[in-house]
Amino acid sequence: MDLLPKPDQVVAAVGNVAHKTFYGGLADMRPMPRTLIEDGELREVYHYRPQASSKEQGDPVLLVTPLAAPSICYDLRRGCSLVEHLVQQGRPTYLVEYGQVSFRNRALGMEHWIEEVVPTAIREVSEHAGGRPVHVVGWSLGGIFSMLAAAADSDLPIGSLTVVGSPVDVSLVPLVAPLRPLLSLGNGRGLITRGYRAIGGAPQPLVRWAFQLSSFQKLVTKPLAVASHLDDAEFLAQLEAVDRFTASMYAYPGRTFGQLYHRFVKRNGLVDGSFDVRDRTVSLADIEVPVLVFGGANDGIAPVPAVKAVVPLLSGSREVRFEVVPGGHLGMLTGRAARTATWPVIDEWVARWATDTVAEELASGRADTGVGTDTTSPIGTNRKRRHSSSSSRALAR
Repeated sequence: MDLLPKPDQVVAAVGNVAHKTFYGGLADMRPMPRTLIEDGELREVYHYRPQASSKEQGDPVLLVTPLAAPSICYDLRRGCSLVEHLVQQGRPTYLVEYGQVSFRNRALGMEHWIEEVVPTAIREVSEHAGGRPVHVVGWSLGGIFSMLAAAADSDLPIGSLTVVGSPVDVSLVPLVAPLRPLLSLGNGRGLITRGYRAIGGAPQPLVRWAFQLSSFQKLVTKPLAVASHLDDAEFLAQLEAVDRFTASMYAYPGRTFGQLYHRFVKRNGLVDGSFDVRDRTVSLADIEVPVLVFGGANDGIAPVPAVKAVVPLLSGSREVRFEVVPGGHLGMLTGRAARTATWPVIDEWVARWATDTVAEELASGRADTGVGTDTTSPIGTNRKRRHSSSSSRALAR
């Protein structure tokens, strides 16, 4: 192993340090241009403007933001932006975000997102895109909201679901599992419960700290990593963008945080695929649309087993595909490896279930009839479910 840097590495390192010193950073964090098309309480739906070099065509994609995370998770920086990738392909691209949460929002529960925010965004996007079905992509809690919204209303114009890093079995999350017996003490009247009720939710500094805790080892070794990568402008740019993302995290509304804490963390409430919303029970088995599920090989917040647990629960889906891709919780979505691992699979999935593809298969007779085959059925035919996994290919990268 060569311990001394090569001359070209020294030159690159000096150039990177100078650029950061005089220009403030190496990352191009200009947001992709977008237009607000609909808004409501903690709901803003945006349409990303198409580029002059590519004409918008095909079904729209809706990116569903998780609570507490800024929408830049999908538009981290130029070159590592899922939004930029989709727009450059000419895909009609939309996003729903929620903005800053205040004390007056403390009474809002998860049902607000499951029954109001996500369904309204899907309908508005479909209408704006000319009545086409919407391919919904949800990261982290955004994926859980998307699945529950689809399960709660089968009439939503959804073409497919893509769920990225959404843990269903919380008992398999290493950060939470050892604490669950302690969280059950006190019959739900512990310090955490009293705390979030008093301040109306989980404050921004606490949310930011929790996200950083999941990458504690990386946080501790960060200075060494920076020093050893001073010649790597891409590495330094990505680090800058992730730091900005972490610093921009929001607070959780009080009631929603309480539901997440009591139902998901303490009781592991979604492990059987059902969830109570107001006066009814929503079941993931009622999701009929195709579902693509991603697990991150290095994800500490949503480890692969915790995410993969959803696959057998989606028994009503036309097709369920599970993929393991490189990266941690954010990196699997918008890290440098996501450009060649996660994004091409999303492209393939959306194209597989696009309106034009389904219509072509029906017209040519290639669509599955659900009788004696091992393929899936497009919308309008008898359903036959298939699970698939391509994790070995992704892990080898």
